[in-house]
Amino acid sequence: MNSAHCAPPPADVVAANVAAALAEDIGPGDATAALLDDAADSAYLLCKEDCVVAGRPWFDACHRALDPDVRIDWRCEEGERIAKGTVIATLAGRNRALVSAERASLNFLQTLSGTATITARYVDAVRGTGAAILDTRKTLPGLRVAQKYAVRAGGGMNHRLALYDAVMLKENHIRAFGSVAAAIARARALHPALPLIVEVETLDELREALATGCTRVLIDDFDADARREAVRIAKGAPYHGRIPLEVSGGVDLAGLRAIAGDGVDCISVGALTKHVHAVDFSLKLGPPPRAD
Repeated sequence: MNSAHCAPPPADVVAANVAAALAEDIGPGDATAALLDDAADSAYLLCKEDCVVAGRPWFDACHRALDPDVRIDWRCEEGERIAKGTVIATLAGRNRALVSAERASLNFLQTLSGTATITARYVDAVRGTGAAILDTRKTLPGLRVAQKYAVRAGGGMNHRLALYDAVMLKENHIRAFGSVAAAIARARALHPALPLIVEVETLDELREALATGCTRVLIDDFDADARREAVRIAKGAPYHGRIPLEVSGGVDLAGLRAIAGDGVDCISVGALTKHVHAVDFSLKLGPPPRAD
């Protein structure tokens, strides 16, 4: 479990996500669940492919919103790697509530486990290099906090959450102020307490950002030779690696190890949250099957 990164999600965010999902799915009432006699029943949650599990708080909240007395016994932790065919939880509650909460709860679990699983693959690919894997703001609308939580469950780290918690100067900002140094000066004057990330497109802009000072420099779409030269500049005198270098743009699993091996400090990957492969789970009424 990646407990060092994976602090619990904010309860109010989970509640809001779940309320929206249940309202969307159930609306004025579950017409099919109404056919059931609302009796006590049990269910089990089956993982149908290898994955890293994430999303338990949302799964639980879906079921408890419809049956506050439901009992959910998890057999795995958040961030745990699970093999295909594993029963990862059992539930005991009212049958109507179990089936009404099924789809919304699985939608959260499959999406967030998908994010955690792909993150874990990227983290594994750079293990031992010293490079950290970061997410981006390329998230599903309304699920940013949830997906960034899942990134942490997979062993990754979060970039800025939104537009308000860090200043990130890009090409358009630098163009508007005429230079990297001028843009940095304006950002520091207006937001002295916020982290300041500067995206540069040339080695000259890199030198200017390092000399002026910021929290982190993002080298965007540098080729391999330029990237290695950027690392040499940032880690050499007079900067000595005080300002971390981030790589972004054109990053995939195939080339990830080479990028990390060049000595960069972090790599941001939009695919962690943008290209979601939902993990296959199934919730079935009744007791789990006995192991052979």
